[in-house]
Amino acid sequence: MSTKLNTLGLAKPASKTRVVVAMSGGVDSSVTAAILHEEGYDVVGITLQLYDHGKASSKSGTCCAGRDINDARNVADVIGIPHYVLNFENRFKEAVIEDFADSYLRGETPIPCVRCNESVKFTDLLEKAKGLGADLMITGHYVRRLVGENGAELHVGTDQTRDQSYFMFSMKREHLDFLRFPLGDLDKNATRELARKYELPVANKRDSQDICFVQEGSYSDIVRRLRPSALIVGDIVDLDGNIIGNHSGIINYTVGQRRGLGIASAEPLYVIRLDPLTSQVVVGPKW
Repeated sequence: MSTKLNTLGLAKPASKTRVVVAMSGGVDSSVTAAILHEEGYDVVGITLQLYDHGKASSKSGTCCAGRDINDARNVADVIGIPHYVLNFENRFKEAVIEDFADSYLRGETPIPCVRCNESVKFTDLLEKAKGLGADLMITGHYVRRLVGENGAELHVGTDQTRDQSYFMFSMKREHLDFLRFPLGDLDKNATRELARKYELPVANKRDSQDICFVQEGSYSDIVRRLRPSALIVGDIVDLDGNIIGNHSGIINYTVGQRRGLGIASAEPLYVIRLDPLTSQVVVGPKW
């Protein structure tokens, strides 16, 4: 006699299924934990401490900051689930922050959330979840996991205004096998309604917007602090190589930038590319 699949697709009762929910302290992961607890799963909440949360304890609009850790703990208390905080500061600095700085030096425009997902959240944390005896790890991302001919597949969320699949494009199928995303078919309004239904203290908390480790100032400030040698002055040149200005460091520019170039021109100029070897910023008209 075959065992009926539970709502997460496993052939065992919800009460016998341990799930680790990655709780950032925001409304999405909080609602995810509440849904699974209501459905009878053995839910364990985990929050990552990724950087010096003392410096970020009063800042809102980020994730994994001091107040977010407290919010996650409070939500876990309301739901009635165990909650653990794991210190991943060293790993995060090495895999994400240092990589962020080096990427800028290469003339790239990094997306640290992608790097964090592939190297910390969906690799290191996933292994920690398995170590806690979890059958699955759950997150509050607005993506869908579907099973195709060759196994698990990552798809955009139903609400494409909230879709987060582009942050997770590098995820491996072996990770997808162990992951579930209960909010993939919901929109944000529905999620907030559920938060109010469960009386969660984060129901009206605003969404995270910033790069979590940029406490104040700009992204280039982080690079200046980590890589002082990056402040190499150079030339701003046109597409023919003619010098039309100068700059105080390529880390202050990104491809596609138009404002703040400090160049008078009859037509708008944009940053076309950055050359870290020659310290040149190449600009030209919109192509």
